[in-house]
Amino acid sequence: MQRYCFDTVIISDLHLGSDVSRAGDALAFLQSIYFKRLILLGDIFADLNFSRLTKEHWKFLGYIRKLSNPRHEIEVVWVEGNHDHGLTEVMSHLVGVPVYQEYSWLCAGKRHLAIHGHQFDSFGMRNAFLSKVGQLIFLQLQKLDSKSKRFARYLDRLNTRWLRLSEQVAHGALSYAKPGKAERIFCGHTHAPLARVRDGVEYYNSGAWVDQRCTYITVGPEGVAIHEYTAQTHDRDSSQERIPAFTDAAGIAVPAGLPADEVYEGVSG
Repeated sequence: MQRYCFDTVIISDLHLGSDVSRAGDALAFLQSIYFKRLILLGDIFADLNFSRLTKEHWKFLGYIRKLSNPRHEIEVVWVEGNHDHGLTEVMSHLVGVPVYQEYSWLCAGKRHLAIHGHQFDSFGMRNAFLSKVGQLIFLQLQKLDSKSKRFARYLDRLNTRWLRLSEQVAHGALSYAKPGKAERIFCGHTHAPLARVRDGVEYYNSGAWVDQRCTYITVGPEGVAIHEYTAQTHDRDSSQERIPAFTDAAGIAVPAGLPADEVYEGVSG
């Protein structure tokens, strides 16, 4: 079984503790590949209530702790999301990884910046209490939904479109990076994978692990790519879905099967 090796892997919005979290698939994915750096780009938890964590959720956290052991020589970074707020000290102790508000690193001569993205969500920032109530209601709706959680996942996608979160976060992130902070900026929060380029700055959203389509980002000397994870059976490597891919005019790799104008909303200069 072939296992791919990446310089940096980015995943976000796992929402451990929620019924829509696909923690088992996230664990299987991480176990199927090699990487030098793993960035958990926020909202790894649904909220501060650890009693909602299932055995599957704890297994994922246990694997993160294992990866963070210095003998593995893997850098594991946790960037705080709005759902993770208040867990910084707990998580640093629980899984042994540093937690940042934003994290930057150099690769191929370019400065990269990872920030969850809720900072650019104007509705959420102005209506923190209302957003918190909405989150609690959504968690309860998940309990009442069918086993497939199809309705809950539909509501999650509808919320992103209604609030135009993808556009807000992309615009805010690109403006934030423009003063020379980074050539590439990465966010989560919207649950919708997206790639954009503006004024020489590249923006990527890592999507989420709560829907039927789970996505992740890889970064290395060869560039940046957004991939869709597809659960494999038997001895097939779960990262094989990244091949084949096509490259658009901006040089951003997009996996086959994910229409650029639908899932990624295109790439504009």
